[in-house]
Amino acid sequence: MSNVIENQVIKNFIIIVLITSIWINISEVFRYFLIVMPEMKSFLHMVPNVADMNLGIFALWGIWDTVLSTLVVFSFWLMAEKFGYSKKTALWAGTFSWFWLFFMFWFASANMGLSSWSFVVIPMILSWIEMSIASYIALILFKRWR
Repeated sequence: MSNVIENQVIKNFIIIVLITSIWINISEVFRYFLIVMPEMKSFLHMVPNVADMNLGIFALWGIWDTVLSTLVVFSFWLMAEKFGYSKKTALWAGTFSWFWLFFMFWFASANMGLSSWSFVVIPMILSWIEMSIASYIALILFKRWR
């Protein structure tokens, strides 16, 4: 009986990750093509093939988005198990995930001169919104399947 319950929990977790990843993929593609890619091509114009997109890069991006989705759903689940399944927990989990997955990346990029400080504010805000919504999606789905 315990194995059946564990298998169902794992199955539900995977489904939640996959559904959440739809949102994350849409958000990532929007932000990259409309905001990040043009800025990177302009800011780093001297670097050949900077911010290119081809099938190989797009496939790696799909892997990145799946890992990202897994981490944000897992972070939400951990916090929800401790602090409860609430909108407040979703916001905290989204912010936690954003800080470690996006804030640190954009901060380091600007610090190394790979982006301007004035530009990084835009993708930082948009990625925080992305992670917060992803955590909220996880909240809704976990509540449905708990």
